[in-house]
Amino acid sequence: MAEYEINVGEVEGFQMTNNTTDLEQIFTRAKSTVIQGGIVLLTRKYADGRVEKFDELTSESDLENYRQNVFKYLP
Repeated sequence: MAEYEINVGEVEGFQMTNNTTDLEQIFTRAKSTVIQGGIVLLTRKYADGRVEKFDELTSESDLENYRQNVFKYLP
């Protein structure tokens, strides 16, 4: 089963700079993964190289809920 990893630190950076283009690309790839039966992993990468997985999204509705939270305060 295919996996797509979303680094939430990167998402937060795009939110701070209002980079909706790159955010849309991330969510387009994630949606494609979910539609094909894959899993979207939400991870956080730390400066020391650690990667911590803290959530999985397996349905389009879960992914859309996360997407809405990310875009909630963007123009």
